[in-house]
Amino acid sequence: MHTTLFVPPRDTDREIWTGLRLGIDGAKKKYPIDNALSIDEIESELPTLISNYSSVFHQSGSSSVVDQIVEQTLLESRKDEEDSDLIKICNPGEMISEMRLRKSDYEIDLMRYSCKIASAAHVEAMKRARSGMPEFQLQAIIEGCFIHNGSQWSYPSIVGGGDNGTILHYSENDSVINDGDLVLIDAGCEVKGYASDITRTWPINGKFTEPQRLLYQLVLDSQIAAIEACKPGATFEAPNNAAKEVLASGLLELGIISGPTLEEAISPEQLGMFFMHRTSHWIGLDVHDVGVYTVDEEPRLLEAGMVLTIEPGLYFGAWRPDIEIDEKWAGIGIRIEDDVLITKSGCEVLSDDCPKTIEQLEAIIGDSK
Repeated sequence: MHTTLFVPPRDTDREIWTGLRLGIDGAKKKYPIDNALSIDEIESELPTLISNYSSVFHQSGSSSVVDQIVEQTLLESRKDEEDSDLIKICNPGEMISEMRLRKSDYEIDLMRYSCKIASAAHVEAMKRARSGMPEFQLQAIIEGCFIHNGSQWSYPSIVGGGDNGTILHYSENDSVINDGDLVLIDAGCEVKGYASDITRTWPINGKFTEPQRLLYQLVLDSQIAAIEACKPGATFEAPNNAAKEVLASGLLELGIISGPTLEEAISPEQLGMFFMHRTSHWIGLDVHDVGVYTVDEEPRLLEAGMVLTIEPGLYFGAWRPDIEIDEKWAGIGIRIEDDVLITKSGCEVLSDDCPKTIEQLEAIIGDSK
């Protein structure tokens, strides 16, 4: 196999403004490639390179210039060659997605470290929490920890106090968190391209009210059940199903949904009104990473090396006109999310450094007062 990499050439005028470039010689030294050429030569050199092969793996849409070169070269091959010699264009997306789905030991170490940084950032926010502080101050604490440790956020942080925590992708982060409110923080970082994705929910004043405590423990129990379902040979749906059973049973017991059977309680019309997303997505080089969730229209089986999130939740927005709930539940939004590695014998919670039991949280929040 022969590798040619096209790179921006050294350019002093541009580097003064935007920073140093590797350039052609630098790329040859840094990367395990056979040759490097200037990106300015791609239109003249790429047709020759790809015309020497019978199959070209190309993901269209990332560069209109490259798309045009590949299409033109393909047309030329049809003019000049017999049908058996035509260049075949192959989409590498599925193959690359499968490769990304199973992490190497090196990738796992990076994700473990990313989770360690993110966990420390969440803990720092818990320690410095105060009633009456704005959401963006907690965001600043967390993202400051990311930067301090040489990382950056892997997605815009969600910091929702009170009713804002019932909005799944809340983004404003500009409200005051009042005494007695829960705060939901969904924040992760990126280390050498590899993401973490952690959510914790806790009372800003350090003490859960009884309704908050009941719902929080229910979500935590559902997450524990979902994590226990993560093992090789289980389906991707297994954690989601385990969490939904625990959540539905708990809401039935609390009288929030009516059932009467567990199967009916799990339905979109009952549990689905308060838990409207799934527990999991793949995570890796992207926070919602590539990889299919079904194979031959069946849920795919979990394998060692795969990493997925486990994030059940319950949301009782006081602002919602579509639900009728007791006032004591209104404004409570809870999600607990960890990153879970499938191992040969079961699973490993990569974000296990981040506290989540009621006892742990109440001992930490406002610790620096």
